[in-house]
Amino acid sequence: MKTATISHVTFGTFLEQVKAQKVQRVTLRPERIDYILKPDFGFKRFYTTRPADNTDDIPALLRRYQVDVVAPVDNTGAVAGLMALLLSSGALMGTLAWLLKTSPGADAMGTGKTKARTYSPTPTRTRQGEKTAVTFADVAGVDEAKQELKEVVDFLKDGAKYRKIGAKLPKGVLLVGPPGTGKTLLAKAVAGEANVPFLSVAASEFVELYVGVGASRVRDLFNKAKKLAPCIVFIDELDAIGKSRSGGNPNGGNDEREQTLNQLLTEMDGFDGDSGVILIGATNRPEILDPALKRAGRFDRQVLVDRPDRSGRLEILKVHAQGVLVAKDVDLGAIATQTSGFTGADLANLINEAALLAARHNRQAVIMADFREAMERVVAGLELRSRILSPIERKTVAYHEVGHAIVGALMPGGTQVSKISIVPRGKGALGYTMQTPEEDRYLMLEDELRGQLATLLGGRAAEEVVFGKVSSGASDDIQKATDLAERAVTQYGMAPDLGPIAFAKTQSEFLGSDTTRRPMSGEVAAEIDRLVKQSIHQAHGVAKSVLMLNRDLLDSMAQTLLTEDVLEGDQLKAMLTQARSPVNTQIWLAKGRVV
Repeated sequence: MKTATISHVTFGTFLEQVKAQKVQRVTLRPERIDYILKPDFGFKRFYTTRPADNTDDIPALLRRYQVDVVAPVDNTGAVAGLMALLLSSGALMGTLAWLLKTSPGADAMGTGKTKARTYSPTPTRTRQGEKTAVTFADVAGVDEAKQELKEVVDFLKDGAKYRKIGAKLPKGVLLVGPPGTGKTLLAKAVAGEANVPFLSVAASEFVELYVGVGASRVRDLFNKAKKLAPCIVFIDELDAIGKSRSGGNPNGGNDEREQTLNQLLTEMDGFDGDSGVILIGATNRPEILDPALKRAGRFDRQVLVDRPDRSGRLEILKVHAQGVLVAKDVDLGAIATQTSGFTGADLANLINEAALLAARHNRQAVIMADFREAMERVVAGLELRSRILSPIERKTVAYHEVGHAIVGALMPGGTQVSKISIVPRGKGALGYTMQTPEEDRYLMLEDELRGQLATLLGGRAAEEVVFGKVSSGASDDIQKATDLAERAVTQYGMAPDLGPIAFAKTQSEFLGSDTTRRPMSGEVAAEIDRLVKQSIHQAHGVAKSVLMLNRDLLDSMAQTLLTEDVLEGDQLKAMLTQARSPVNTQIWLAKGRVV
């Protein structure tokens, strides 16, 4: 049997053959390298010796050119293998012992290092071209917040002006507001405008398994910031480590979180306001922050970043529409009017959804119809035309939605019914009635609240008037009506029998309207339940009386809706102008009672 010959080559020849992608497999030995060429080059075998002064990373080179690496066969015997096993086990045990010894508060394996990401103020190169830093021009709809933060920018640019007059800038600025309003973007814009480094970290990244790691990372973060000064340090979701320390736990609750908070408080006391390090925090829940964080000398300036008004929404839409091909028929002003309550993130998502719809239909630009469909997708969910309803279900849904529309058209509040549809959408909506506000509203008057109750119950009332029985389709309406009626009694003080007394407390200022009832006697709780029940029953009775008076209009609109699936525009407006309001409706709206 003929054995393959192994030829010797120089180390340089070996490197050239690897880079030419001729080598198939390599066996790395301490002083020698054996290798075989690919089939296209004859399976030839070679070996070479490593030069004494070689500093090349051979394994990395082989991985780069996708060369198979084979470990050499170890024939040193069982004794050598046993010795190697004992040595490796001892090293492992020693490493574990060192980790256990140094982990509390230490910097074992880099766990005590900050995870803050540093963004340079200079432009960076991307595949799409040069990307400039974020500035105030990229932030719209929060003019008051920008004005507050321009003072911080001016201080970072010209701190001598403030020091000369003896003024000191606040050490910390706390951005508060609902999710999606642009708090993080504002912090980046401050750094971009001031042309300073921006260190960003989420508060949850401080806390780890080992006790003391969070405090170590806080120290490392501030040390890094002092070296980069002037700079911006941004801590997002500050409530993750800044929750109030008061509570019934005698041990102080979560020791690691509290140690991290204590270290943060210490570091904020330790750096001078003239050092050029500005700390910006952001949270959706300022009401749960520890008072020590919000006192003067720490986060002593709070900046509200709220949902934008109509003019703010228009400016946000203009910013996000810059990178989208928009047709001439698109009216951003009309879209801003119809998106009351949307945040900046919601508006950005709206424009993106409209662009996706235009691309799906192979259009050259986004048209107004794409924006209307995108708005309905955001508000009501995806259209589900594949969900086939039975004839009785379609008829029930049609009368239900028309009932909402007729009652809503007669109620006060500055909203108008813009569309009725019986095309299923989202998870459970078999139809929907869209009401668009004519202007931004920040207060709800008593008669408007009662009118909203009647509108919510208009669908169920229509089912009773037409079919003499109700369906499960009104469950969401009933839930909303009950919540609204309870808030009117327990929070808004709109029950004359109880007076202006708060019987419930809002859990979160910006994260929804979840409330908890305050401690009260059984008699007061029973009275609250009675008044809530009375408000809903009266609203239901008013809705029924409205629909009974407009029974002909109810039937004609429902038949049209069953034929066309959708009612909107001038056709819908012309139908709703025929609706009439009973006398007892006006008395109930004004005085809160039905006669």
